[in-house]
Amino acid sequence: MKPGDTVAITCPAKKLPRNIEDAVKLLESWGLNVILGETVHASWNQFAGSDELRTNDFQRFLDDPSVKAIFAARGGYGTIRIIDRLDFSGFINHPKWIIGFSDITVLHSHIQSLYKTESIHGQMPLTIREGSEISIETLRKALFNEEINYTYTSKANNKSGEAEGILIGGNLSLLVMMAGSVSEQDFSGKILFLEDVGEYLYSIDRMMWNLKRAGKLKNLKGLIAGGFTELKDNDTPFGQTAEQIIMEHVKEFDYPVCFNFPAGHIADNRALIFGRMSRLKVDGQQVDISYLGIDPKSSLQSQLK
Repeated sequence: MKPGDTVAITCPAKKLPRNIEDAVKLLESWGLNVILGETVHASWNQFAGSDELRTNDFQRFLDDPSVKAIFAARGGYGTIRIIDRLDFSGFINHPKWIIGFSDITVLHSHIQSLYKTESIHGQMPLTIREGSEISIETLRKALFNEEINYTYTSKANNKSGEAEGILIGGNLSLLVMMAGSVSEQDFSGKILFLEDVGEYLYSIDRMMWNLKRAGKLKNLKGLIAGGFTELKDNDTPFGQTAEQIIMEHVKEFDYPVCFNFPAGHIADNRALIFGRMSRLKVDGQQVDISYLGIDPKSSLQSQLK
């Protein structure tokens, strides 16, 4: 993308609880022309308008070659209700960024499964107000194809190693939900990113068992665990943290694993480019994540403590 390009904001899932003028102003400050879809102001039960309206709104921007990026205004629930109604033929002819996280994992997975096109897991218009300054800057850099390198210290019990592969992933619950559908992507040879929010610890364990039994974990190149936030436990404790649960399922495999990457349902939700060849290096608590094949005209080093 470049300044002067047009971007669209639409709601493929839950309705907005407030206006997003702050996000519009931010995008405009980057030199972008912003179009708002009808769903931004629509309401139908918990959704941003009926399934038909949300489909038509998203389809309009998929088909418009002048729109260079489509922002999902928020997540919630509802994208899976419209994914099979969408026609991506215009998108294939004129690829564009699709941006979002959480429920938008449905779109990320669908795009990776069928079209092998890059998309951005990052801040959405609703979350920009609370987003960290650096997470918003990584979003801008991803949009404008500026280089992003992440270096951080993870205090978790990581698994050291180095790997290269295409980065995929998103919300664990949604990835499991894609199983058996045309939106289910191939995990083999990939670096997988996972995050989730509000789940019971036993549910995290159950979903990891699902991925493992389906053969999704054994042929990965690497695993990056992001934010696992607002997790719940039963009256009788499950007995493991999310990090321990995940490691229990992948410790037998020969690839690097790291935790605490700043992405997910957190204010410091750094942008990740799904579908791009990436390098993951884990050396104890030191983690380095970089994208390959980008012209290093500028560099962002995120030093996390």
